[in-house]
Amino acid sequence: MQITPLAIPDVLLIEPKVFGDARGFFFESFNQKAFNEATGISHQFVQDNHSRSTKGVLRGLHYQIQQRQGKLVRVVQGAVFDVAVDIRKSSPTFGQWVGAELSADNHHQLWVPPGFAHGFLTLSESAEFMYKTTDYYAPAHERCIVWNDLTIGITWPPGITPQLSAKDQAGLPLAQAEVFV
Repeated sequence: MQITPLAIPDVLLIEPKVFGDARGFFFESFNQKAFNEATGISHQFVQDNHSRSTKGVLRGLHYQIQQRQGKLVRVVQGAVFDVAVDIRKSSPTFGQWVGAELSADNHHQLWVPPGFAHGFLTLSESAEFMYKTTDYYAPAHERCIVWNDLTIGITWPPGITPQLSAKDQAGLPLAQAEVFV
């Protein structure tokens, strides 16, 4: 696998080795030992999640203020624009974001460390999104930062009107959100 740190070096783009021919393809989507050795990350994953979204659905920017979750995310059908926002107050990249297109075609994965808010916008007619987490879902600790906070300034792909859940519509600006020390 090829590991590429993004503009916020804690966020990693992971490109697995894909073996393909006219019949299709094969790749190892996750191997704990290989992941830990290649990334230097020692987190263990405890939960897998799978969502399906139609074009224009924007989910996020989500995080848990307690039981912080690291996420290893990928797309198994369709394409999304995936975003991580550093919300660690003591970090030199606090309030900054990085994004990458993840798709079933490119097989890329993104490592979103604990201490980041996460979200994605569905680019294709539909997308199936899978992710592993380093801690369990804790609804009492879930928080949401508004997707279009001007102080963060995420450049979402143009030409798509985001469709948001009520929870995501009620997201707070970063300045008002609970963040990590």
